[in-house]
Amino acid sequence: MADDPARDLAAARRRIEQLETALMRRTELLEQKQAELAAVRASKAFRAASLINKLIDRLFPLHTRRRTVLKRTARRLTAIPAALLARRKAANGPPPDERYLSECTPPDEYRRWIGKHEPDAAALMKQRAHRFSRAPKISVVVPVYNPPAGFLEAMIASVRDQTYGNWELCLADASTQPHVRPVLEKAAADSRIKVEFLAENRGIVGNSNAAAASATGDYLALLDHDDTLAPFALHEVVAAINESPDADFLYSDEDKIDTHGDRVEPNFKPDWSPETLRSRNYVCHLTTLKRALYETIGGFRPGFDGSQDYDLVLRASERAKRIVHIPRVLYHWRMHAESTAFVKGSKNYAFEAGKKAVAEHLTRLGIDASVHDGAVQGLYQVVYHLRTQPLVSVIIPNKDQVGLLSRCVESLAKSSYANYEVVIVENGSTLPETHAYYRELQKQPHARVVEWTKPFNYAAVNNFAAAQAKGDLLLFLNNDTEAINPDWLEAMVTQAVQPGVGAVGAKLYYADDTIQHAGIVVGMGGVAGHSHLFYPRQASGYMQRLRITQNVAAVTGACLLMPRAVFAEVGGFDEGFVLAFNDVDLCLAVLKAGYRVVWTPDAELYHLESKTRGYEDTAEKQARFRREYDLFHLKWSSFLKAGDPYYSPHFRLDRPDFALKAA
Repeated sequence: MADDPARDLAAARRRIEQLETALMRRTELLEQKQAELAAVRASKAFRAASLINKLIDRLFPLHTRRRTVLKRTARRLTAIPAALLARRKAANGPPPDERYLSECTPPDEYRRWIGKHEPDAAALMKQRAHRFSRAPKISVVVPVYNPPAGFLEAMIASVRDQTYGNWELCLADASTQPHVRPVLEKAAADSRIKVEFLAENRGIVGNSNAAAASATGDYLALLDHDDTLAPFALHEVVAAINESPDADFLYSDEDKIDTHGDRVEPNFKPDWSPETLRSRNYVCHLTTLKRALYETIGGFRPGFDGSQDYDLVLRASERAKRIVHIPRVLYHWRMHAESTAFVKGSKNYAFEAGKKAVAEHLTRLGIDASVHDGAVQGLYQVVYHLRTQPLVSVIIPNKDQVGLLSRCVESLAKSSYANYEVVIVENGSTLPETHAYYRELQKQPHARVVEWTKPFNYAAVNNFAAAQAKGDLLLFLNNDTEAINPDWLEAMVTQAVQPGVGAVGAKLYYADDTIQHAGIVVGMGGVAGHSHLFYPRQASGYMQRLRITQNVAAVTGACLLMPRAVFAEVGGFDEGFVLAFNDVDLCLAVLKAGYRVVWTPDAELYHLESKTRGYEDTAEKQARFRREYDLFHLKWSSFLKAGDPYYSPHFRLDRPDFALKAA
């Protein structure tokens, strides 16, 4: 076959892109390890170890018999058998790529976590003896309709076993099966258990309201007739109320009970996340509402069977004074043939009712939007409608690299969103073709080039450009990005103009279609790291997070959209962060000012990270990185100590795959 130069050139380019992507991935890992190393060196333990090493050098000088004996003794004392090493390796869980195609925590990993993190018998006994300064009555509300006797008995027993004593169990029974009534009559011998036998089945909504009507407690905790509570559930709820007395809406983490009776699929949730809730009912179980709030919103509403809890939660969120997330697994959702926990597609009517609940929630808030089916059943996509198209200033710093820049700009031109301007920030280009490209680009009415003549400082460069931009929205975009879907910018703009939103990020891929950015976890790797890093494009992510619009603590500056007014309010980028962490710092300033940061998978781009800025591969760059690391810790120490509110404290911070902490 004759040589085909065009084909060979295309193949060579593909190979170069593959090699560049591999290099980017290694660089990402290297920078994460550099941050972790900086954290270690800054620790008290490291400083203490350094002092000890100096003392050892003084008492046991190198190349002396004393030093040789010391080393030999140390090796013997610290030797670990190979079998123990293997067990330790296994305890760390499977390597990340084995987790990519699952949205759930591996069962063995969760089983180990339970053993290390949940209270044992002694701790439960201590809880029973504890006296809270505030001891509200909790009414556990349960509608009952033909559950298996064993499941019903287990539910009742789980309430009776609570370590917190000031509760009542309110049951409304509409069962038609004869086995249910004897179980409930026996339970009613306990004065804390109220049972109302309904004359007819009123449906899940009517039965739930009937159960709630008999409640006399200060708070209502919602429980299904076939599920169970952890023995410490109400204790944790009351502890949270004592810590936050104004809390009128509380929710916890949860897991499932499989058909073998094993606890599986824990759902470790984020703190309050409005955008996440519009994408799916992540709140779910255990939900506890102040009775006054429940009554104010009118309880459960007819017309939402199957998603009545979702509708209730959405309405409660609109009126709540304070919403508190309890990061403990307090609720066990039983998987069986009739449960939505078992077969995700088994109750289509519930999914449609959920869609209706979200749509009406948005209408009540005065938000013009439509609700569509999400990637899979149980997920929703909210499409916000724009009455006008605000001008977006797309700010792109650039130094040479015309090939990358032209691809980036061309992909912008294919966007379905028309009202934008391109502001190229020229900083030190030397190639003639770069300036020739600038001249051609500026012939277009929406494009211009501004020149930065000072030493490169990413934060300062973007502040400089933002001051000259004309748009109401500012999009900070790297020149090594390329849009994939034509409506990507519209998807970001519709999020950015929503009330309370301060910054929006996109879903970014490496050239090999693995995840480069799906939101930033603050604290990961010492400062910040990307969640789901290197996951394949088709992966759903932990609890479907790669498929839904959600709240996060920060998004990458490689593609960051925010209202100009918010950017000005928080003072723009902090120019003390010359290159690293400036985007994370900006997002934390946005959060501190009371706004939300949103990540959406509906905006997809490729990002060849670091192609223009290079790598942290010199002593000077590493020293700069360390200065910025120290500055971030100084500025945001309280946030780092409290932890990222959108990433469970039970997840490890040394890997991006939502692996659980071992201890």
